[in-house]
Amino acid sequence: MDRRHFLGKGVLGLLGLGLLANLGCRSHQTAQVMKPGQPDMVGSHAAGAETYKPLVDTAVANLLARQGEQVVPAGGDASQFSAPKRVCFVGVENKGIEEVGDFKEQIYQQIDTRIVQSQAYQPVSRRFVEAGLRETRLRPDELFLPPNMRKFVAAMEQMGQPFDYLMYATLTSGTTRNNKDYQRDYLLTLEMVNVQTGHYDKESAELSKGYNVSMGAKLRHMTPLR
Repeated sequence: MDRRHFLGKGVLGLLGLGLLANLGCRSHQTAQVMKPGQPDMVGSHAAGAETYKPLVDTAVANLLARQGEQVVPAGGDASQFSAPKRVCFVGVENKGIEEVGDFKEQIYQQIDTRIVQSQAYQPVSRRFVEAGLRETRLRPDELFLPPNMRKFVAAMEQMGQPFDYLMYATLTSGTTRNNKDYQRDYLLTLEMVNVQTGHYDKESAELSKGYNVSMGAKLRHMTPLR
């Protein structure tokens, strides 16, 4: 066989194999609109909507329901309990191992929306809350000290935004490992203080999620026997 002809066929063959390999490795990303009622996609490496939504729904519902249990005295006027209580929700702090990313804003908005939907409570506008924090030069986690709380309440009243309750949210996590597989327990904690009486209440919601590594990945990480 002619040597040049042989080499030419070899080069063409290699080019063909390279083209097939390139086509085989190329991936195409697709998307679809989630229908109402359809289960949320489960994140394979971190928490997502499937984790944060149930945590918010459970914690907010339980806390507001317990705070709303008021007994009207015999012969008392029940109308005094009909006006929505104002809640100043000051923020979400992430103390978990994962970066929350854009879900931090989602969690804030979900909690704020649940407060509105309760109909027994009315949230203070976030713009006023942020203005009050700037005015007092306080961080949200510092507001639970009595002197700081009084300073913040006074600043909000000067802006025409008095409130009855101060609310703060904290997200934490704990990890249990089994070789390459692991379980992560997510905890959303809501703290709520009645600024008039100083009564403190707290509610938590927990959700556990398992993360499993594929067998191929496990084998690649195994130490070869010597």
